[in-house]
Amino acid sequence: MRFPSAVRQAGLVVAIAALAVTAGCAKKDDSEVQASGVKLVTAGKLTVCTHLPYPPFQSKDASGTVTGFDVEIMDLVAKELGVEQTIVDTPFEGIKSGQDLNTGKCDAAAAGMTITDERKKVLDFSDPYFDATQALLVKTGKAYKSLDDLRGKKLGVQAATTGRDYAKKFEAEKGLQLVEFEDLAALQQALSNGQVEAAVNDLPVWTEYLKKNPGGFEVTAEFNTGEQYGFPVKKAANPELLKKINEVLAKAKQDGTYDTIYEKWIGKRPSA
Repeated sequence: MRFPSAVRQAGLVVAIAALAVTAGCAKKDDSEVQASGVKLVTAGKLTVCTHLPYPPFQSKDASGTVTGFDVEIMDLVAKELGVEQTIVDTPFEGIKSGQDLNTGKCDAAAAGMTITDERKKVLDFSDPYFDATQALLVKTGKAYKSLDDLRGKKLGVQAATTGRDYAKKFEAEKGLQLVEFEDLAALQQALSNGQVEAAVNDLPVWTEYLKKNPGGFEVTAEFNTGEQYGFPVKKAANPELLKKINEVLAKAKQDGTYDTIYEKWIGKRPSA
């Protein structure tokens, strides 16, 4: 069927306009840009990746709400941006590798995550916000006071963590049989049911566990690894968000808000 020239010209104008719109959309950044210049993957929300459970930093309460030390710190950041925090539970490996941030699953991560040179190759970290160390947890009455005492024994560790890395360094030297678990809950269960003789993880995590399970377990050794936690964002992609996180951390430490949150979830903050 043939069409009058006027109709053909009108169709051409529409087609050109559609191409222009498509081209414009193709150039647009997928991230929502806030008035402050901070890019967010979803408008009106600060989307934060974590790996549950990891109390006292992040875990679900009786109502199913995710709470914890990291959660309250990131709430301060969200408030400063004028948005709400949304939490995404995801495997820790995806956070550590940078994949979850690179694919736009979240804007930042808050997962009790130690800053390391290896991780800094794929992530940009905030200023340190927590000093951590590793510790050995055993059932009460067990005679394991050091890694030396565990020669030939099964030692539980959490996959992809610095606790696992620390134990791995001594695996051959001390004759350890390392058993890796995907998450903290599985590691705790393995120690409880005797699948492993002891477990290594961050001291604050074991301290929280002892509060909820009094009398059954004890920390028999601490390993001063000099670790510090940081909040990661996508590598070389969101400097304004990183700047905002650092500003919020500095302000919270200056006005006492950080100490209040620390005491609520961890206990009295050590003297500097």
